[in-house]
Amino acid sequence: MIEQLLAYGWWVAVVFIIAGFVALVKGADWLVDGASSIAKRFGISDLVIGLTVVAFGTSMPEFVVNMVSVVEGSTDLAITNILGSNIINTFVILGLTALVYPIVSRKRSRDFDIPLSIIAGVLVLIFVAIQLPFGESERGVGRMGGIVLLVFFCYFLYITFRHAKDHPEEAGAEEVKVLPTRRAIALILAGFIGLVVGGELIVKSAVDIATRLGVSEAVIGLTVVALGTSLPELATSVLAAFKKNCDIALGNVVGSNIFNVFFVLGTSATVRPLPAYNGIEVDAIMAAAGSIIVWLAVKTDHERKIQRWAGALLLIIYASYLTYRLLNV
Repeated sequence: MIEQLLAYGWWVAVVFIIAGFVALVKGADWLVDGASSIAKRFGISDLVIGLTVVAFGTSMPEFVVNMVSVVEGSTDLAITNILGSNIINTFVILGLTALVYPIVSRKRSRDFDIPLSIIAGVLVLIFVAIQLPFGESERGVGRMGGIVLLVFFCYFLYITFRHAKDHPEEAGAEEVKVLPTRRAIALILAGFIGLVVGGELIVKSAVDIATRLGVSEAVIGLTVVALGTSLPELATSVLAAFKKNCDIALGNVVGSNIFNVFFVLGTSATVRPLPAYNGIEVDAIMAAAGSIIVWLAVKTDHERKIQRWAGALLLIIYASYLTYRLLNV
């Protein structure tokens, strides 16, 4: 059905991909609201809900797009969606946010979250740069690599829960609104439908656009798809900056990057190996370098902030990288 409609012209693909992003974002919101309400009814605390339901829900756009890509066989789109999202999260979202207002960092972010996001980027770079002795037939993120990423994700969850238990004042748990049971279930169902439909529209439209433009799926994944799935983080972070509550922005971005690599990419590679594509080393280096630059920015600043100059530097680096990638497709 979708393929038949796409045959009518490129404008259909553009409309579909926009509609897909809307369905994806709203679907994630509905799923989180419904699932949080049900969890609250079972006596689960707001803190635990925030660390599980809400945290997983915010990664649903990337997760669903990756799952659909894997099922459709568009492995380049799956891996570039994650690398591209992390690159945009770090260089564009944190860059823009810091320009609006310097970003404060918490000790937990400096000492654990950002270093772990660096490890995530380095692991992906190792997987795609060399053929590991895991029985893989080619470079890329294979099933064993996916399992390694999921093990790190379990470690991240364990440390996060332990820290939240020891420092509840830093967890920032929001009060969960309890909805009528029928409405909560309806939101969960609507959320699943929105996510699935949105994912299908985005993946099929992205492949169609790549074909029409004569570029690789990797380029579309790094730009259009990655930007679309990062829109929730962009809106949340910039809004937090205007409210001068930028420590939330840093936590959201770094947490999203960790979830993207360890959970989304790990799950995707476990379901179907993700072979390396042309130019993947550059993208993996950028994803890892972003976290390193952010860590250096907060560690070397006497106020432990990402200052406006650092935000401008992040944006300049991203613009240079994007220009290079588009000129070398």
